[in-house]
Amino acid sequence: MKNIVACIDNSDAAGAVCDAGSWISQRVDRPLVLLHVLDKSVYPAKMDLSGNLGLSSRTHLMEELADLDIQRSKLALEQGKLQLEEARKRVAGRGINTPELLQRHGHFVETLADLQEDTRILVLGRQGEDHHSTAREIGGNLEAVIRTLTCRILITPPGFKEPEKVLLAYDASATAKQVLYVIARSPLCKGLPFHLLMIGENTEKNQQLLEEAREEMQAQGHQDVTTALKQGDVESTLLSYQKEQQLDLIVMGAYGHSRIRQFLVGSTTTNLLRMSEVPILLMRQ
Repeated sequence: MKNIVACIDNSDAAGAVCDAGSWISQRVDRPLVLLHVLDKSVYPAKMDLSGNLGLSSRTHLMEELADLDIQRSKLALEQGKLQLEEARKRVAGRGINTPELLQRHGHFVETLADLQEDTRILVLGRQGEDHHSTAREIGGNLEAVIRTLTCRILITPPGFKEPEKVLLAYDASATAKQVLYVIARSPLCKGLPFHLLMIGENTEKNQQLLEEAREEMQAQGHQDVTTALKQGDVESTLLSYQKEQQLDLIVMGAYGHSRIRQFLVGSTTTNLLRMSEVPILLMRQ
């Protein structure tokens, strides 16, 4: 059975990640895994200083530096265990009494890639603890994860509110149709009102494509489905509509196959992640 994997750290988003992971786990009835990764790039397991100084008289100094590095890794490991325990308590307060606690030492993106075969949805905060810029920025690890992994990823800003209304960004592309097919059949958003938003020219063809998408949703039991066709810049139009309609979750496809499409859609995705005040669920084909 595939798991819901929530990545926690010492950032402001850790609580939101726990809350989002708990909500998803209960909605889709899948086990919740709380994951803490001790990133090798930040906390190397050991430091090889041989040859750095080149003088035998400095051997003692090299040994002390190596010991300090090992101690730093041990402290980080213990801190990670404490963070996992706090996360366990938080999800218990939301009804998840037996989450799996998992701690790994390795490169962050590689670790997630190793786990993705058993991951149904990966939950991440918009910023990690190693990112010290403004609240609107996104962490470098997050961009790498989105570009590398093929599983579904939910990215949450600090503060998570259980979604009551959902926005699905729809452009009738093959990717969007696949996302529509999956989300319409998923228990994740069953019973929640949906808004299908297409950003493009107000043509009869686009109206027809939106209507077909609405009928597909309704055929799968989603009776409260609103469609909207708006013109304008993708990011600003989508986010403006989300705020106007007070929608709590954005669902969209991420990336395509061609390098050109990957760049364009990737840029759109990054901007949306930076500016959105609500979680975004990214789905791949």
